[in-house]
Amino acid sequence: MASGPAPVKPAGAAPRHPARAAVRILAAQGWPARIAAFAVAAAILGPLAAVIRHAGGLSGLGPGDIEALWFTLWQAAVSAVLSCLLAVPVARALARRRFPGRGLLISLMGAPFILPTVVAAMGLVAVFGRRGMVNAGLEALGLPGITIYGAQGVILAHVFLNLPLAVRMVLHGWQAVPSERLRLAAALGFGRAEVARHIERPMLRAVLPGAFLAIFLVCLTSFAIALTLGGGPRATTVELAIYQAFRFDADAGRAAALALVQIGVSVVALLASLALTAPPAFGAGLDRADAPPVRGARVKDALVLGAATLFLLLPLATILLRGLPALFDLPPSILRAAGTSIAIALGSTVLTLALALPLALAAPRARWAEVAGTLPMTASSLVLGTGLFLILRPLVNPVTLALPVTLLANALMSLPFALRLLMPEARALRADYDRLAASLGLRGLARLRLLDLPRLARPLGFSAGLAAAFSMGDLGVITLFSDGQRQTLPLALYQLMGAYRMDLAAAAACLLMALTFALFWAFDRIGQNADPR
Repeated sequence: MASGPAPVKPAGAAPRHPARAAVRILAAQGWPARIAAFAVAAAILGPLAAVIRHAGGLSGLGPGDIEALWFTLWQAAVSAVLSCLLAVPVARALARRRFPGRGLLISLMGAPFILPTVVAAMGLVAVFGRRGMVNAGLEALGLPGITIYGAQGVILAHVFLNLPLAVRMVLHGWQAVPSERLRLAAALGFGRAEVARHIERPMLRAVLPGAFLAIFLVCLTSFAIALTLGGGPRATTVELAIYQAFRFDADAGRAAALALVQIGVSVVALLASLALTAPPAFGAGLDRADAPPVRGARVKDALVLGAATLFLLLPLATILLRGLPALFDLPPSILRAAGTSIAIALGSTVLTLALALPLALAAPRARWAEVAGTLPMTASSLVLGTGLFLILRPLVNPVTLALPVTLLANALMSLPFALRLLMPEARALRADYDRLAASLGLRGLARLRLLDLPRLARPLGFSAGLAAAFSMGDLGVITLFSDGQRQTLPLALYQLMGAYRMDLAAAAACLLMALTFALFWAFDRIGQNADPR
């Protein structure tokens, strides 16, 4: 029996094999991700190669450098341990109590995470410094005062900055425990000891190692805190030693050797954090949030939350009270520095998203995209700046490129955070919409505009807010490249503190805080408003 003529496929009709079409679309869309991955790899591996080439081994390191390495390791470990230990009672109180303003309190407690570190250091000096309220109270009681400068100040500042991060990580662990487990424990008559043994401790054993290693890695590469509160032979970190070798000793070889040490330590800590972090094995629940109320310990929980809130918010309130009256006395140079910081933050945010978005879209089916986005975690901004300085010095005066290099370094340092925020939503997007998009012939810029960007709007906005906030508060690369004429607002604030012009420094800190939180809020709000859901 003869068959009829084959039907003519109308123009623009959907392809017959959506799965094959999806593969072709992914192959076509893979080029932006490959370009982004190549750009990130070149921007990270190039400076690292320059550091390795100029280091000439580690033979140039002296006893002071070994002491700086030891201080870097133990202060990071102590800071991480204290942050995690203090986070447990705070997260427990937040998990088992419901009260008006709880959500606002959780949001306010997260403020130090995006706070510029130089502002945090200034706030802690206002509270714990020689003329701070703590020493004033001790003097009134006839007790000896305390000093915030040195190892104790560095650790205190790191706990202040990282306690909110630890609280959120532990709180997420508590919220991941199915309410059915808690109801079963209540039905069996479990007391606090039994609940702690069978529910809380297994969760903490799964969550705390990851929290510890994340904070440890952050404290390893902290520069502004050591610069403002550390110093001296017994309170010098590797980052600070790199800065001193460059700015004061003009010893590029020693700075490169120290940068190589910092790279090695960061890589080991990063690999450990990836290997040791494990999810809790509680199994799935019914997603019911109505866990049974916890009896007793109300006063204890209230005291814990009150103390944590006071510790985290009092330094910020102190800066505001001191800086707001002098806000209109700021010289034009500070306002110019603020404009420079805003321009760098906006440019850094755009570059971060331009790199993170194609990598996140490719990551569900291409492991290399995730690896490329994680590369910046192997080096701090100061190490990256060191490598860029060594590359640029034979070609051009690095000082003339201070601002572009700062913008690039800030974007690269924000990339891993943005990628981690975008990847879960990108995986869900691929799983839910790839076949539909292929059947409709939706590809390229049309897919990006109509599907990808609207569905990723919320994490994109939050990622942009974090990138802008991190860039506004950075005091790393600019310290290596600046000649005093090219200033960002954090650098200008640090110089005011060094000149003991504390009222103007407090006013500049208020301005920096306001701009940082405003940029974060604006980008986050744009993402929320653009979300079609």
